[in-house]
Amino acid sequence: MRLTTRIGIAAAALLAATTVYTATTTPSVGNYGKAPEFAGVDQWLNSPPLTMSSLQGKVVLVDFWTYTCINCINTLPYVKQWYDKYKDQGLVVVGVHTPEFPFEKSTDNVKAAIKRFGIRYPVAQDNSYATWNAFSNQYWPAVYLIDASGKIVYKHLGEGQYEETEAVIQKLLAERK
Repeated sequence: MRLTTRIGIAAAALLAATTVYTATTTPSVGNYGKAPEFAGVDQWLNSPPLTMSSLQGKVVLVDFWTYTCINCINTLPYVKQWYDKYKDQGLVVVGVHTPEFPFEKSTDNVKAAIKRFGIRYPVAQDNSYATWNAFSNQYWPAVYLIDASGKIVYKHLGEGQYEETEAVIQKLLAERK
């Protein structure tokens, strides 16, 4: 095979990989159906147990994360900022800590991470992946926005798109007035 053909094949493979990555990180706005309940939560940290039905009428941001994921760590300042900025306007942020590695299942480790990162919003410890599976989630980090009627209307996988995500939060909060 000629070098130019190999380079062309390699370039096409790189383009395909980039396209797939971009497609998974582009925010999606729409109607993804009723938000599932938080399922199989081992511990609720920073909060008594929450249910989607008890959050009806609120805008809910569900953030799937784990404390050793660098991409998750990079998104935390934005999630914390949204919590601080909009919690009094009807936004409820729920971090769903779903471990990637066995040591991340330790409640003490999760509590230490919550303290280290200054997380004040509720965190559901999802060691069995029950909530993860209920959302059909596959990525860390992943943000889902749920409108006041309980429907998932937005999802973003990975880092970035912070301005777009905040704009959807603002829109959903304005709609509940």
